[in-house]
Amino acid sequence: MRIPAYSDVCIVGGGPAGLATAIAVAQKGYSATVVDCAVPPIDKACGEALMPDSLDVLHRLGITLPAGAGARFRGIRFSDGRSSVVADFAANAGVAVRRTVLHSLLTRRAEECQVNFVWGAKHVQLAKEGISIDGRRIASKLVVGADGHNSRVRRQAGLDRMRTERSRFGFRRHYLTTPWTSYMELYWGPKSQIYIAPVSNQEICVSLVSGDSKLRLDRALENYPEVSARLHDAVPVSSEKGGMSVSRSLRRVCRPGLALVGDASGSIDAVTGEGLCISFKQALALADAFAAGDLRAYESAHRRISRRPRMMAFLLLLLEGHTISQHRALAALARHPDVFASLLAIHVGERSFGDLFSWRFVDFCRTYLAA
Repeated sequence: MRIPAYSDVCIVGGGPAGLATAIAVAQKGYSATVVDCAVPPIDKACGEALMPDSLDVLHRLGITLPAGAGARFRGIRFSDGRSSVVADFAANAGVAVRRTVLHSLLTRRAEECQVNFVWGAKHVQLAKEGISIDGRRIASKLVVGADGHNSRVRRQAGLDRMRTERSRFGFRRHYLTTPWTSYMELYWGPKSQIYIAPVSNQEICVSLVSGDSKLRLDRALENYPEVSARLHDAVPVSSEKGGMSVSRSLRRVCRPGLALVGDASGSIDAVTGEGLCISFKQALALADAFAAGDLRAYESAHRRISRRPRMMAFLLLLLEGHTISQHRALAALARHPDVFASLLAIHVGERSFGDLFSWRFVDFCRTYLAA
C-alpha cells in the first residue's frame, strides 16, 4: 500500500461516486488519490439499472460499456397486478449491469487516468489540509467525502445538518433464468416495490424496496403473484444482499477545502433508479468547480442536479401505502400511456415538467378522479 505525500485531490471512498470524481478530476489534469477500507470490486445492493442519462454521463467520463457487459432495456413498465403501463425511452436504451462489473470498469478507467489508489486503508481521518491514513498524512488542496450514507468525512467536517431525511430498506438477489422482458419492470405492492432488470441474456436482478427492515424477498414475493410465477423455476445465483435506501437533503455539501459527493452528500430514494447518474453528474460538476477555484459553484450545481430526481421521487412515493390511490393512478396511466411516456421522458431529462401540462394531462386527471 503506497501512500503518497501529496495529491491535488484526496477522495475518501472508492465506490462509483468516488471513482467518478477521481476520473473527472484527472481529466482536468490534476492528481487524484482514492482511499477506501475495502478492496475492489466493491459490491452494493442496488437495482443495477442504468438509465440512458447515466450512460451519457459515463461517456463524458470516458467509459463505454463493452458488448456483453449487461443487458439493454428499452423502457419502463409499471404494474400493480390490476393495471399495467409501459413506455419506451425516446432516444437511447438503458443498460442493466452487475454492480461489480460497473465498479471494475470505473476502476480500470481511473487507472488509465493515472489515479493513485490506497485500498484496504485503515483509520482514515481528516487532517490539516489533507487526510491521514493510520497516522500517515496526505496533503491535498481538496478532500472529497464519497464514503456513503454513513459518511465519517461528513461527520468530521461538521456537514451533518440535514433539511430532510427518510429511510427505506432494499434487498437484491440474482436469478439464473431467461429474461421475459426487454423493460425494467417496477411492480407496486401494498407497502413495497419489486424491481426486475435483466443483467444478461440468462440472468435477472430482482430488488425489493420497502419501509420494513424485516421484510425479505421471499416473503415479499407472496404479494407479487406475477413475479413469483415467473421465478418459479429460476435458480438463485447470488445471496440476498441488503442495504439502505435513504432520501436525504443536507444544508451544505462543501466547505473550504472539502466537498461531498454521492450518498455522502445526500441522496434520492431508490425508486427513481437515478442514484448513480446523480453521483456521476456531481463528480463532473465538482471537477469543474475545483478547476475554477470556486466550490460555491458546486454547491449550486449540486442542488440543480438533485432537483428533478427529488421531485420525481416525491411523486412516486405518494403512491406508497395508499393502495387505492396507487390502483387509480396506474389505471389512469394505462388509459393514457402518452402521459406515462411524458413522465418517463421527464424522468431521464429528455423533457421538462412544463411539457407535461396539456389537455392530455387534464384528461388523465379526470380519469384518475373517476376511477
